[in-house]
Amino acid sequence: MGPGDASPILSTMPIRVALADDSFLVREGIRELLKSVGEVEVVAACSDFDSLLAAIRAERPDVVLTDIRMPPSNTNEGIRISGELRRTSPSIGVVVLSQYADAEYALALLDEGAAGRAYLLKERVSDLAQLVNAIQEVARGGSVIDSKVVENLIAARSRHQRSPLAELTSREREVLAEVAQGKNNAGIAAGLHLTERAVEKHINSIFSKLGLGEEQSVHRRVKATLLYLAAGAQA
Repeated sequence: MGPGDASPILSTMPIRVALADDSFLVREGIRELLKSVGEVEVVAACSDFDSLLAAIRAERPDVVLTDIRMPPSNTNEGIRISGELRRTSPSIGVVVLSQYADAEYALALLDEGAAGRAYLLKERVSDLAQLVNAIQEVARGGSVIDSKVVENLIAARSRHQRSPLAELTSREREVLAEVAQGKNNAGIAAGLHLTERAVEKHINSIFSKLGLGEEQSVHRRVKATLLYLAAGAQA
């Protein structure tokens, strides 16, 4: 989606965020960082799954920013929150923070759809612009997957003999990484200094070589790309 696609509410009012991380230092550090951003308002800061659910019901945030592992089980609470909200409050975006650059977690997050979902590595939290961009993207229904996850998948996929990725040009690999991060053609064109027509041609070539078929929806393109790369990495 382009800048003009954001709703009038998002363009004039701060995005209300419910934050969750079981580490007090991480939680308060993120809250302090976001205080400096006028476009974002932290309405709740929670330490576990149950308190986050309660805060969501009480505050009705626009976006949930959550660690992937929290009490009570310290396994996949962030993924579970995402699935619960997909069913009960589909308009609420979710940014999952993880220390794992693992396709399994990213794919689990996208299992019921990529719209309004982001998967970022915790190391990116210090990059305030990147964190805020992910919050803004999911608030408007977009998708963001950490570039390191995409790079790891591409590298793993490329190591397999006869991988179709070996047929991609260096420019097509760059475009593929951008596609998997949820960018539309205009965003890819701006980031790689290409025309939108050139991006369209590259994407058509990529999906043809990978046998993915035409994926017009940005969200479907993200999931199709990740699924393809993950399948190769797990082979």
